Amino acid sequence: MSSTSTSSTRHALIDTDIGTLTIVHDDVGLSGIYFPGHWTKPDPVIFGLRTDAHEFAQITEQLHEYFAGQRQVFDVELAPAPSQRAERMRSALCALPYGTTASYGELARSMGITAREVGTLNAHNPVSIVVPCHRVIGADGKLVGYAGGLERKQRLLVLEGALPDTPTLW
Repeated sequence: MSSTSTSSTRHALIDTDIGTLTIVHDDVGLSGIYFPGHWTKPDPVIFGLRTDAHEFAQITEQLHEYFAGQRQVFDVELAPAPSQRAERMRSALCALPYGTTASYGELARSMGITAREVGTLNAHNPVSIVVPCHRVIGADGKLVGYAGGLERKQRLLVLEGALPDTPTLW
């Protein structure tokens, strides 16, 4: 997402099972989904005007379907990634099937970059959940590095059936 809002950039808040999400949309498409306390949340001034969540009916409905276990793939227009590397990361993440995980190292090898670069790109994914960065885990199977917090990461993976519903896994 750019560092300034456009006249058409707007945002809404929607309540979900993992907290109130800030949904940001511009004239191209969905440009942000942010959790309360999101580590890499940009300055809210770039979110534009706050609007009613009904303006974001498509993504709101799809998120609610996802949390109800009725949706595995999102079908919304995404705003372009800020760089070619970020777009490659987005494609790699979207290729991870629902209910599965991959390690940072596995993604790094498939992309020809370092695991640290995967972590950095993953941490700055502005459209969490839709672009499933929560499916990336440590080489030892532990949950590490999620901008929305490890508890949310675990809840998303349990929802998808990628992890058993057990106490903390990090």
